[in-house]
Parts: sequence; structure tokens; C-alpha cells
Amino acid sequence: MKHLFIISLIFVQITIGQELKSTASVPLTADTFVGIDSYTNYYFIKDGVFHKQGPEGTFVFNDYLLGKITSVDIINPLKIILFYEDVNMVVLLDNKLNEMERINFNTLADFINIGTATNAGNNSLWVFNIDSQQLELFNYRTKRRTTVSQPFAGKLISQASNFNYCFILTENKLRKLNLYGSMLSERNVKGFEKIVMQNEKLIGLKENMLFFISENSVEPIKIPLPENTIKDLHFTQDLLYIYNGINILTFSLTQPKQ
Repeated sequence: MKHLFIISLIFVQITIGQELKSTASVPLTADTFVGIDSYTNYYFIKDGVFHKQGPEGTFVFNDYLLGKITSVDIINPLKIILFYEDVNMVVLLDNKLNEMERINFNTLADFINIGTATNAGNNSLWVFNIDSQQLELFNYRTKRRTTVSQPFAGKLISQASNFNYCFILTENKLRKLNLYGSMLSERNVKGFEKIVMQNEKLIGLKENMLFFISENSVEPIKIPLPENTIKDLHFTQDLLYIYNGINILTFSLTQPKQ
């Protein structure tokens, strides 16, 4: 991995509602690419071990007894959220990947079986209750649960969130909710495999193609990838990172000139 930060620049121009241009290609060997934080630290999973590598140093975390890491939330790099679905548990890590706390949802007085866990800020997590098919806010300090949504029909596919909003993707629907339990939007979608967000901007992955998703439209993004496979993606600070299993490709999003 010593060549992780050797970057070669290529340029791509597309003409849809926005421009994607000036991509950087960074080699990475990983099972899962998680993302890059505002300090340009790279996060990835290899052989069941969670890695952080960048200007702050190289750090790892692993606990094989917990099984496979289902998802990682790095929206706050000082409090990273690791979710292990097999054991219904969340582990909180600091910026050096030291364990701060673990939350075992099996041992709560009010048991909850969850399918997602992402950072909601203020000592809370966005969690999807598999049994009730509802989105909830869980405060891991007070152990208080707040139901945010009515039950959702269909299988949970993907969740993307920040400290104010949460998008829930099921087989046929995409819903946007806020901290107060208000349904802000709902639209019919089919075939999407994953969603990623920055602020309220949303990008979806479907059949190895990317789409900008808004309340009123779903616009395809035509990106000529050197390796035509989108394995993982991350969206932050107007930068879209695509991992094709060999390289991380970085695209800068800019508004078109009027």
C-alpha cells in the first residue's frame, strides 16, 4: 500500500445537469472501499480488517468474533460507526481506530433487531428496525428509541444519512425523512442497489450505472470508466469516489456555467 497516494490525473467531461471532471486514479487493494474523509484519510476493509491510511498515519481495527463488517459510517471521523449485522451490534471508534464503545442491541431491555446503523449526531444513530420495518432514532446514552417513520413495505436495500436527514431505499420506493419524523419526499424507483449522499444531494447505483436523484427527476451520469465495474462509491465535499476493484477514481462535481 505504499503507493496508495501516488495519483495520476486524467480529465473527463460530461454534459448532463452537472459536470464531472478532473479525476484522480489511486490504486487500492481492498475487499470494500469505505471512503475518504476531509483530511484525505482513506478507509477500507481487507480480509475482515478495517483500515485507515493517510496523513494521520496507518491504523487498523479488527474483532473477528463479531463476524463481517456490514457497513461503516465516517461522516464524523472522530466517531466512526461500524455495524455488524450478524451479531446485531455497533462499535464506535475514535480517529485512531481505538474502540470507544460497543452497543449490543441484543442485550437492551427493549430488544431491537436492526438492519442498518448510521450516525445521526448527538449520541444517536439512525437504525432500521427489521421487525417493525420502521426507521428509528436510537440514543445510545439514554437508550431511548424514537420512531421516525411508519412501517415500510418491501425489502431494505440501502440507507444514506447525515445529522439532519435520512434516505431509505427499498425495492420499489425511495423515501426522505428528517429527525422529527416528517416524510419529506417519496418516489417510485426500481432496481437501485445503493445510494450515497452529500448534504441533500443523492446519487444512486443501478446496473453498474450512476444517477443523480432529485425529488423531480432521475438523471443518468455517463462516466467512461477505465474498468467498467463500480464496486463501491463514496460522495463527500462535492467529490465522487468510485472504486472499481483496482483503483479509486475521483470526480469533482461542479455546477455548469449558465
